[in-house]
Amino acid sequence: MNYWPLIGILLILVGFILKFDTTAVVIFSAVVTALCSGMSITKTLTVIGQGFVDNRMVSLYFLTLPMIGLIESHGLREVAVKTITKIKKATPGKILNVYMYLRGLGLLFGIALSGQVTFVRPLVSPMVLASAEAQGKLSPHEREMLKARSAAADNISNFFTQNLFVASSGVLLISATMKSLGHAVSPSQIALYTIPMAVISLLVESIDNLWMDKKRSRNEA
Repeated sequence: MNYWPLIGILLILVGFILKFDTTAVVIFSAVVTALCSGMSITKTLTVIGQGFVDNRMVSLYFLTLPMIGLIESHGLREVAVKTITKIKKATPGKILNVYMYLRGLGLLFGIALSGQVTFVRPLVSPMVLASAEAQGKLSPHEREMLKARSAAADNISNFFTQNLFVASSGVLLISATMKSLGHAVSPSQIALYTIPMAVISLLVESIDNLWMDKKRSRNEA
């Protein structure tokens, strides 16, 4: 057995540890792995190019970046901040809970909000920061923590509720994989068994967000 192709894994680990450019590390490791497997340069480039073409849909989210920059330059962030400061009872935890449940509800019906790029960065995070700043000045650490909590709320709601929609790509992939392994699992069964974990995870995160508000109010008092 030829163990030389496994050197690609080592290169990825070393590259990530040394904090080299992620894309460059992955491509370099792929080329080294291919060459150690006995593939020619031509074949290696063909495989890499074919892989990019076959998965080009994954990179479509890059198209949203110019749009986000354009709407931010026209005052979307300022409007969101002004709106949230007018709501006296708005707190960071409540805003995160509302967004988290809206995100999950959208995924229940197969509607993806494209979280981090189109909502968290330009809308949710500024609104959370504005509601917190209305209660008092934030330290740099608190600002970064609230930004992280905004991203976490999106990740949690997306991860635990994306399989609630019976025709989602994740559900269909799981169903097809299980059938290929000899287990007859229908998409509806997968969506059904997703419900308990989705409910539990959203409730736990909701309580944690409200607990964060309570701790902040204690510190300010």
